[in-house]
Amino acid sequence: MDYITNQQARRFMLLKQGLLGDHKFMGKQGALDFFHQAGCVQFDPVDVCGKNAEIVLQSRVLGFTKDMLDELLYTDRELLDYFDKCMSIILKADWPYFRRYREKFIRYGAKYPDMVGVMEYVRKIIRDNGAVCSSDINIAEKIDWHWNLSYSPSKNIPRASLEYMYFIGELIICRKNGTRKFYDLAERYLSPELLNAPDPLPDEIDYIKWRVLRRIGAVGFLWNKPSDAFLEIEGIKTERNRVFEELLNEGKITELNVEGMKDKLYCLSGDRAILHSAGSDHNKRCELLAPLDSFLWDRKLIKALFEFEYTWEIYRKAEKRKYGYYILPLLLGDRLIGRAEITADYKNNLLTVKNCWFEPFYERDAGSSEMIANCFKRFAMFNRCELAGITGF
Repeated sequence: MDYITNQQARRFMLLKQGLLGDHKFMGKQGALDFFHQAGCVQFDPVDVCGKNAEIVLQSRVLGFTKDMLDELLYTDRELLDYFDKCMSIILKADWPYFRRYREKFIRYGAKYPDMVGVMEYVRKIIRDNGAVCSSDINIAEKIDWHWNLSYSPSKNIPRASLEYMYFIGELIICRKNGTRKFYDLAERYLSPELLNAPDPLPDEIDYIKWRVLRRIGAVGFLWNKPSDAFLEIEGIKTERNRVFEELLNEGKITELNVEGMKDKLYCLSGDRAILHSAGSDHNKRCELLAPLDSFLWDRKLIKALFEFEYTWEIYRKAEKRKYGYYILPLLLGDRLIGRAEITADYKNNLLTVKNCWFEPFYERDAGSSEMIANCFKRFAMFNRCELAGITGF
C-alpha cells in the first residue's frame, strides 16, 4: 500500500485535472480530450460570467473559447446534452451506456397516458418542420409532471412531452438559443448502430463499477464513503463496498494512505505515472474554477486535502449567503487561495470582479498578485469583455 504526503495528493489531483504545470489540453481537440478523461462535464444554464461547463473548460484548455463547446455539441456532434452526474454534457460515443436511464424513463412515462396523443402530435410537427422548442407547440393544458429539469410539479404538456421524449432518447437537443432548447429526432443525428446498441454492461454490478471508475477518473481521488461525487449512480449506497473491493482486486484502482487523513483514497491504477510526478515541482498557474467543477464534486475531500471549504450559494436566500450569488474558487499553484465574485455585462462587454476573499494562509506578494491579476484579465477575454475593475484585491 502506498503512502503519499498531503502536498503530493493535492498535486496529483491538479495534475490529473490539467490544472497544474504546463497545459496538457489545448484548443478544441484539447476540450474533447478532457471529456474523454472526465467522462462528463456538468451543465447548468446560469450565465453570470460564463456557464458552468464553459468555465470548467476555460480553466484547463489553452485557447478555449465558448464557440468550441458549441461546435463540439451542435456542429461536430461529438458531444451530447444528457444525464450523467445530474444534467451533463457527455461523449456521443457513451450513448449506449445510458440505455438503462432511457428505459427507466419509459417505465415512468407509463404513468402519464395524457401525453401519448401529444407525443404523436409532436413527432409529426418535428418530422414535417424540423427542430422545435416548447413555444412552437400551441397546447395550453398543464400536466402534473415531476421528471423535468426545473423539478416543478406542474408543467405545460408540450414542454413535458418534449422533455419526456428527450429523456427516453427519442429526441436530442440539437441546438440552443440562450436558454431555449431546440429538440429534434435522435435518428437524424445518431447512427442506427448507436441508437440501437444494447447496454454494454447489462450486469448491475459491472455497470456500477464502470460508473465508479468514471467518477474516480473525473475527480482524481475518491474515497469509499458517501460522496456527492457518486450522485445519480443507482445502487451505489448498497453496493459501494463490494464495488471498491472488486475494483481493487481487479487491479483497476490503487489504494493510498495520505498524510493526515484517516480515510484511504483511491485513484485509477492507470494514473500511477501522474502520481509519481506529483512528488516534483511544477509550474504554477492561477485559474478560476467553476462552481460544479468535477474537481470540486466531493467538497469534504477538498476540505480535507486543501483546507478549503466551498459552498455554492446560488440557491440560498441573499441574507443567508456568506459570500455571494455566484462565487468562483481561485487556484494558485497547488493551493485554493480564495474566491471571487465576478459578473459579466455582456451588453457593454465589461467584466467586473465585485469582490475577492482570500484564505488566512495566503501571503500576498508581487509575483502572486501579478498572476492573479493576469488570471482575471484572461477570464475577461474568455467572456469577450474588458476588465472593468477589481474590488477586494
